[in-house]
Amino acid sequence: MAIDLLVAFENEPPALDFIWPGFLAGTVGALVAPGATGKSFWALEAAMSVACGAAVDCKAAGGDLVGLAPERPGRVVYFAGEDPEIALVGRIHSIGKHLDPQARQAIADNLTVEPIMGKRLNVMDKEHLARVIKFCGNARLIVLDTLSRIHCLDENSNGDMAQLVATLEHIAANTGASVLYLHHVSKGSAREGQTDQQQAARGASALIDNARWCGFVAKMTEDEAKRLSDRSFDRQPIDNDRRRLFVRFGVSKQNYSITPVDRWYLQHSGGVLLPVELMEAKQDVGKGRYREQA
Repeated sequence: MAIDLLVAFENEPPALDFIWPGFLAGTVGALVAPGATGKSFWALEAAMSVACGAAVDCKAAGGDLVGLAPERPGRVVYFAGEDPEIALVGRIHSIGKHLDPQARQAIADNLTVEPIMGKRLNVMDKEHLARVIKFCGNARLIVLDTLSRIHCLDENSNGDMAQLVATLEHIAANTGASVLYLHHVSKGSAREGQTDQQQAARGASALIDNARWCGFVAKMTEDEAKRLSDRSFDRQPIDNDRRRLFVRFGVSKQNYSITPVDRWYLQHSGGVLLPVELMEAKQDVGKGRYREQA
């Protein structure tokens, strides 16, 4: 149905409904990162945040581990295509150690984690697509981990990837959910340390151009480890051995809001990501003397 222009001119528009700040309900978004960076852990914790709902009592119960502050809770379906069930159970158990009983119950009520490794899901197949839409009815968020596991198209073809994103939009339109797909960065972006750029995603540009939101997860670089500290008492730099435990989350594309400031997470036992406050480090320039880095 066409938009009534006079009604739109003369009436205040409805408030935008965001899954979390910047990620509009009913749209398609992407989360890109190199392999073994922590994007699946971040996505699973984000799914739990939406399932619990940080805006209600679960905020006090610690259900929003990644600090997304979703506006309201809802049903979440997480399709896990890269990892076997035993690994997923281990991740869930590790995350659960950081959740209060109230948050655990709310998440268990609203989150479905569906292992699809080896099941050859193909959303471009009409029967598969219909089953996904039926299974995800009334969901608020659908997570696809990862994109390469749910289709058989050429990821380097803009035409194919435009069709794929359009199919994900079809899922969003028929379920009312936002669809978040996880994807890897290109080898060139990883090699050049540009994994936080909008163009870093592997394959055709349509994958990100046609999505409405794109986030990234990036490992801490050597330069960042020299410049930053997690020790407020002496502000010593993070050493090179510890930098592998820190990852940065940010947004490289956002169509409906102001892009937020990047945030840092520290990887805890089992791979769980929890927010950490970092500050500019002080650099040792001699015997017992320090200068603050500009």
